[in-house]
Amino acid sequence: MTSTVPALGTRTAEGSALQAVLLDMDGTLVDTEGFWWDVEVEVFAALGHALDDSWRHVVVGGPMARSAGFLIEATGADITLAELTVLLNRGFEDRIDGALPLMPGAARLLAELSAHEIPTALVSASHRRIIDRVLTALGPQNFALTVAGDEVARTKPHPDPYLLAAAGLGAEPARCAVVEDTATGVAAAEAAGCHVVAVPSVAPISPAPRRTVVTSLEEVDLAFLRGLMTEKR
Repeated sequence: MTSTVPALGTRTAEGSALQAVLLDMDGTLVDTEGFWWDVEVEVFAALGHALDDSWRHVVVGGPMARSAGFLIEATGADITLAELTVLLNRGFEDRIDGALPLMPGAARLLAELSAHEIPTALVSASHRRIIDRVLTALGPQNFALTVAGDEVARTKPHPDPYLLAAAGLGAEPARCAVVEDTATGVAAAEAAGCHVVAVPSVAPISPAPRRTVVTSLEEVDLAFLRGLMTEKR
């Protein structure tokens, strides 16, 4: 975990209940959920197995161990979880070596949060080696703290990553806004007690108490995120 955490009292706008913004990575800020599925398809094809497209909704947004473990069990492939993890991470890294597409509105939102000195964390189920590569496209200066999936005992859908991020920023989870694109990530953020903005990337997500669903990050700005703190639900 990396951190250059600002003093909360000087970084939160006066009169705003919003203390921090916590952002998922794959499918939320960078358009990479499809990359993971393409890699999984290719790796299993090399092992002699075809993946059912319906499984994509099962593995999206989850920790590597859960997604890879499911695919091994579903296909019966003769490979260990550790071996498969290496192949998947390597294949993904090969893809992000080229141009890494940001989601619409991502660059503008990060710039706005940075300009207003809102404590911001990147919270991902991806491993540290992947996050550090993607940060070059997102701009490491936009994040006071980053949390990787291989740095917590329990990653998403457990609340641990978001609780760790909130604590690292000195924020109360109930006064944090989380932006996520999958049901797995939403479950983690809600279990941590955060307000959630869901921007579905692969599978639909329904609105719920303390959860707002939008179609694009282009609908999300600082005023929108601050408004989540004052809505009565």
